[in-house]
Amino acid sequence: MNEMKAKILLVDDDRDLLKLISLRLSAAGYAVQAVESGEKALAQLAVARPQVVVTDLRMEGMDGMALFERIHAMMPTLPVIILTAHGTIPDAVAATQRGVFSFLTKPFDGKDLLAQVEQALKLSGGPETAGKPEAWREPIVTRSQRMEEVLRQAKLVAASDASVLLFGESGSGKELLAQGIHRASMRAKGPFMAVNCAAIPEHLLESELFGHAKGAFSGALYAHRGLFQAAHGGTLFLDEVGDMPLALQAKLLRALQDRAVRPVGSTETVPVDVRIVSATHRDLAASIRSGSFRPDLYYRLNVVALALPALAERREDIPLLCAHFIEQLAARYSKPARSFAPEALELLVNASWPGNVRQLLNVVEQAVALSTSPLIPASLVQQALRDDNTVMVSLDEARRAFEHDYLVRLLRATAGNVAQAARMAQRNRTEFYKLLQRHNLSPALFKTEKA
Repeated sequence: MNEMKAKILLVDDDRDLLKLISLRLSAAGYAVQAVESGEKALAQLAVARPQVVVTDLRMEGMDGMALFERIHAMMPTLPVIILTAHGTIPDAVAATQRGVFSFLTKPFDGKDLLAQVEQALKLSGGPETAGKPEAWREPIVTRSQRMEEVLRQAKLVAASDASVLLFGESGSGKELLAQGIHRASMRAKGPFMAVNCAAIPEHLLESELFGHAKGAFSGALYAHRGLFQAAHGGTLFLDEVGDMPLALQAKLLRALQDRAVRPVGSTETVPVDVRIVSATHRDLAASIRSGSFRPDLYYRLNVVALALPALAERREDIPLLCAHFIEQLAARYSKPARSFAPEALELLVNASWPGNVRQLLNVVEQAVALSTSPLIPASLVQQALRDDNTVMVSLDEARRAFEHDYLVRLLRATAGNVAQAARMAQRNRTEFYKLLQRHNLSPALFKTEKA
């Protein structure tokens, strides 16, 4: 069998009971990680995410409810079962109202615990499949706990038909997640249509969304269905919806309320059946306060909100993403697969990545395209990072790069004449020679060049 066992994190400061419950869960076929405190449980969660947490309520230090609150803040979809010898009905009601999956009072029947664990596993999606990830999420490359939590929430919401609003910085993978939600939904066999609301002028965006009748405006030589009709039975992804003009927001709200669209220049409405997934990098709450985004549209789109972490918040994914991109690029360029030298990979992991995964792909692609050896050196990564205008390098690195380029221009302009170059730089010859040595520049190499 290649199936992985469901992982249970068991927490209890009573060692004898911890061992007893652990044996019972292990005998039922679960992979159990047993720890003796809430603090150790949080440390374990940082390493690997279980499918269910079973914890005692009364413990020294962090108690079961405090542990639940910490877990719930980090991983809202992770079910927590609380065991206690001090339980009362009000305690159980209060716990379940706060999001605890279930509340069992000691002594409890072992069958009841196993039944609760089984139910909790159904809620959490069960154990992950060994080997390849599920087909709906296969294009999303990650081992980040934060990203895995987002994916678990995405899978849960995909089963419904609720509108989803994705928040995240530009380049963080919002469209990739929207496609994943579509593939995991009941609409997977229907079309997935996408539009960037910030990239199309208002008068064209209205036609792109709702369609237009023949002759509706100058140049409308034929009728156009629009993306709402094209996405009928499937999913419509509205990227950068926060940049949509106010007038068009009102028309979008009407289409969502009526589940019908009126093409530009037409007097008739057309029924549509679409699931809306939208995305933005903007703070829509601030946009509402400033009057640039309609609150009624916001609540219509934001039935379920998912926030994607920036690449800088999931640095453990950078080596994995680099390997994935190299494999794709090797096929595209018909070149042998490369790998990054350790120093190069260290640069990539530590870079700031304001452009997120999209920027990482650009840098990797440049490095692969220019590489002539099996190992991509750190120098190519430095060059790619320096050439990328979105990267804010450190002041020292920027100063070194400027000095190098400045000295090269001086030597070229003077054909390697150090005395003349030093005068132009307003430095004495001794100081100028030190600068050249710092940057490993030899004036002799420039003596054959003409200004």
